[in-house]
Amino acid sequence: MAVPPAYTDLGKSANDIFNKGYGFGLVKLDVKTKSASGVEFKVSGSSNVDTSKVTGALETKYKWSEYGLTFTEKWTTENTLGTEICVEDQITKGLKLTFDTTFSPNTGKKSGKVKTAYKREYLNAGVDVDLDFAGPTIHAAAVAGYEGWLAGYQMTFDTAKSKMTKSNFAVGYKTGDFQLHTSVNDGSEFGGSIYQKVNDKLETAVNLAWTAGSNGTRFGISAKYQLDSSASISAKVNNASLAGIGYTQTLRPGMKLVLSALVDGKNINAGGHKLGLGLELEA
Repeated sequence: MAVPPAYTDLGKSANDIFNKGYGFGLVKLDVKTKSASGVEFKVSGSSNVDTSKVTGALETKYKWSEYGLTFTEKWTTENTLGTEICVEDQITKGLKLTFDTTFSPNTGKKSGKVKTAYKREYLNAGVDVDLDFAGPTIHAAAVAGYEGWLAGYQMTFDTAKSKMTKSNFAVGYKTGDFQLHTSVNDGSEFGGSIYQKVNDKLETAVNLAWTAGSNGTRFGISAKYQLDSSASISAKVNNASLAGIGYTQTLRPGMKLVLSALVDGKNINAGGHKLGLGLELEA
């Protein structure tokens, strides 16, 4: 088996069918470009239709491939500055080290995080440490895989409180066109998802969730259909009678239009339905 996915990527195929191609209640613009010197620029902005709040972010990234280094600078409209330095496959093959810092000039708040990730055949593991003067918080996760079967564990330990604040476990099975994922979070939140690629044009997904002490089970069904090489349509519905539909059209190479709508099936005449518009540019 190849390298298993990271813990946060377990069930990703099903999640992508539910989440990608939609932008309810937002007008979004994403622009990606790359300079002749190899510096990558990414600009994103969105406006919330309901609140009229506008948010944006600018990211620059430079890769020094010869030494396995990546430098990333980030700025958001919340006036937060971020710097990330990453080195990969230099100390040993499969090991990635990242130092991430953020700074808010308005409040003077600073934060830092050291991340380590190691992946090889049958194993994908990582440990992140949030640097805090009161005491660091340790995040750790590992996924093992064998012949399509996957098992993972994720935890968070707060050293300031000497307390484990997160303990999650997941099991899954993955083949070329089928994926099954189940998880238990903190012993109280149970979830599962199924992804299937029916054919080259149609992909489907189902998810389920249940919380201990609650009588209700949350579930949803989603599908994506590739109309042709430049257009696709997505649809999803859940047990709360919320139905979403999305349409993605590649207008020309490097330009993609995303339209979406969310309808509340329980309140058809009351309004409150949401529309979304997105434009993605890449050069």
